[in-house]
Amino acid sequence: MSIVHLPPITSMEDAFSVKGLNVVVTGGNRGIGKGIATAFAQSGANVAILCRNKPMGDAVAEDLAQYGVRTTCIRVDISDIDSVKQAEQEVFAFFDHLDVLVNNAGVATTTPFLQDEGMKEWYRVLNTDLNGVANMIHTFAPHMVQAGRGGSIINTSSVGGHRVGGGKDHPNPPYHTAKAGLDHFTRYLAIELGDAGIRVNCIAPGPFHSDLDADLPPSFLEQIDRNMPMHRFGEPIELGAYAVFLASPAARMITGAVCVVDGGLTCANG
Repeated sequence: MSIVHLPPITSMEDAFSVKGLNVVVTGGNRGIGKGIATAFAQSGANVAILCRNKPMGDAVAEDLAQYGVRTTCIRVDISDIDSVKQAEQEVFAFFDHLDVLVNNAGVATTTPFLQDEGMKEWYRVLNTDLNGVANMIHTFAPHMVQAGRGGSIINTSSVGGHRVGGGKDHPNPPYHTAKAGLDHFTRYLAIELGDAGIRVNCIAPGPFHSDLDADLPPSFLEQIDRNMPMHRFGEPIELGAYAVFLASPAARMITGAVCVVDGGLTCANG
């Protein structure tokens, strides 16, 4: 494979532009994924939302079309490689190439490890949050390599990948394990895909509004208000803004990074 050299920016003109890029966002039908899909569409990128709830994803895709970009929704269960392969065919019937892959879809649990009967929750979470990302990259990255255009893969990790908070009042062992693995997997892929000009990074959110809010214990919410420097949850569109930056020419020297976006949570609480 020949090495793809992506040129550096030479001025700030269009340095942060993703206009015209083709983007896939898993879990883009709600929560953080919807914020990321919205940010890309508002910035002029074409967006394919991949999710399990197609009617919900269709509604989001239809709404994003107002920004004058091409949008679609394709049903997928990323934990099922056969489902991912089917989605691959549909994506490349819609896009002639792929510039950005955002692996955002994820699930969590609140079951203590030793109370997880048959380890069902362990495998359910790992199969989506880690194996599902592997399924997506193993299937879609070869298209990006073969196109020879470079590109960007952005994985949604978590500050839970390098700190375990709420282990007693908010048990989530497979989630923390999956995110820690995803951080390291990202670093590995940055090396493997670097020659193809494909950058691979993680965004590690702290407290951001998502469908997981309902599972958070009151003690955690009190800690946010009391100790976190920004004293609030982030909004999904704020993570979307960071994803757009990572996909832009301005970030061409950023790869293999786990980028913490947490309102100062970890610096205040370790």
